[in-house]
Amino acid sequence: MSLELLTILDKNGKAQKGKDPNLPPEELKKLYRLMVATRALDDRGLALQRQGRIGFYLQSTGQEASHIGAAYAMKASDWLFPAYRQPGILLLRDVPYEKIIAEWFGNSGDTSKGRQMPVHYSFRQANFVSISSPIGTQLTHAAGAGMAAKARGDDTVFMTFCGDGGTSSNDFHSGLNFAAVYKAPVVFICENNGWAISVASKNQTASESMAIKADAYGMPGVRVDGNDILAVYRVCKEAIDRARRGEGPTLVETVTYRIASHSSSDDADRYRDKKEFEAWQKKDPIQRFKTYLKHKKLWNEAFEKECVVGAKEEIMAATKVAEALPPMGPESMFDDVYMNQTPGLKAQRKELHDLMLKGGVGAEIGHFPL
Repeated sequence: MSLELLTILDKNGKAQKGKDPNLPPEELKKLYRLMVATRALDDRGLALQRQGRIGFYLQSTGQEASHIGAAYAMKASDWLFPAYRQPGILLLRDVPYEKIIAEWFGNSGDTSKGRQMPVHYSFRQANFVSISSPIGTQLTHAAGAGMAAKARGDDTVFMTFCGDGGTSSNDFHSGLNFAAVYKAPVVFICENNGWAISVASKNQTASESMAIKADAYGMPGVRVDGNDILAVYRVCKEAIDRARRGEGPTLVETVTYRIASHSSSDDADRYRDKKEFEAWQKKDPIQRFKTYLKHKKLWNEAFEKECVVGAKEEIMAATKVAEALPPMGPESMFDDVYMNQTPGLKAQRKELHDLMLKGGVGAEIGHFPL
């Protein structure tokens, strides 16, 4: 148990002596590209929502180091049970932009067939389990999957995320309790970004920290600077290795800040102190990592342009492809209800098909209303 805020990069972007994980240069540059691309993806998503082209968006701005650093420590065969502010993991796991953006539109390119809210991704090929809106439910899912993997003898670790508000959910207790009792190979990440929508952390828990909650469940708890990608990587790598050795779960609290509003439906200026916001803006995880790369002589203007312009161009091209895809047909509502369609469903599907042929059904429905 460590309540100290663990960090590697100082305010000048230099790694503290003996703490640098010494990742290869190309891997460091890859992490920077991912962080920059994640922010560009978020900017595009919010812009599309404001233009009325998608119905809803939720950003991870300011939290790129927290989730990318955590997931980077995993093997490709490990599984993720995310919350809804970890889009960089999809880029880390090579999910195509077109697939991500098609999910925003909920059209025929969407792996969820338009049945989920925007930014509630599910990508089986990336071992990325469906995001669910109810707060905390993914924690019990990850615990159960970890218990099953342990029973099967699989060499698999499961990582799951929640925000600081998620620690007040029933599923936080259930998930951590079961995982600890059964020593399931799970790493619980609490991204403490200061706000549970409009409720400040201090108003929803009296605990000294989120990490200290681990003590009651009989697992290690660690606090780490969530805007320091190297520190997050190092702490999560240790937790993952511990889980893989059969030593059970760990709770990692990444202390970060939600620079954006909660979602495109929220206005954080109505409840958030301006001075607090400005102070955290100066701790931008991308700028901090850039300074580190400069010290390592791995960053220059050409590399910056490659990262920023390259990401924007790819995202714009992918948006054009994804937006042009047709919507899911109304008849798709009968798919996936049962493995084998019942006679009743077959009859209803035919009835709908006949109505569509007559022009009575299938008009434009519009976007998700949030």
